[in-house]
Amino acid sequence: AAENVDGIIHLAAVSRVITGEKNPALCWKTNVEGTRNVVDAAIYSSNKPWVLYASSREVYGEPKSFPVSESAPLSPVNIYGESKIAAEQIVEKARDQGIQTAIVRFSNVYGSVHDYHDRVIPAFCRAAAFGSDITVEGGNNLFDFTYIEDVAQGVLSLVNLLMQGQTLPPIHLTTGQASSLAEVAQIAKEASVHSINIVEGTPRSFDVAKFWGDTNRAQEVLHWKASVSVYEGMRRLINQYSV
Repeated sequence: AAENVDGIIHLAAVSRVITGEKNPALCWKTNVEGTRNVVDAAIYSSNKPWVLYASSREVYGEPKSFPVSESAPLSPVNIYGESKIAAEQIVEKARDQGIQTAIVRFSNVYGSVHDYHDRVIPAFCRAAAFGSDITVEGGNNLFDFTYIEDVAQGVLSLVNLLMQGQTLPPIHLTTGQASSLAEVAQIAKEASVHSINIVEGTPRSFDVAKFWGDTNRAQEVLHWKASVSVYEGMRRLINQYSV
């Protein structure tokens, strides 16, 4: 499969913390052994395609200082984060066998109606579009919500550098801005044409409570900066659901 390609953008994964908690074995098999299969395909092909690996903010666990830089300690609090670290190590080790690689760490990417409907931003935006109640599980939790079009541009910038043969450190594609779940719920409520109730739920024990990422490396290496605010991005997604 890797024989006649220039590069591989490896996004495939068990991509949700809650899915990993429900089935740890599947999470590890997919995210770690699956990544090993992708990397091996690159290693054993004759043209040695580059590999761009999609990792996650979950590798940091509960950070001690903010904004979180790419050099912050890796200390995951769930199986999903552990699987992402193990996969990163496989990708980095592939460099010893002649594979050009890069690691990008995402944070709460949103903006597509094809996303899981029960993820935070899609759930809030669907509620706004259709007039349902919004349930907030941990209103004070702070996250760095990144719009999908910004992320796509960042990935393309990384691909361009890989094609030039550059060696790259792990890079965040984040906004550097923290928004609480209570704030984004309120954005959804105010953007709705319906009368929306916001209901307080119980925070989940396996979720990280706070993250926002340092954007300096992305700006310096990729000349990339997120341009879509969470306010604008959510309104775009609400409009997509409403069509």
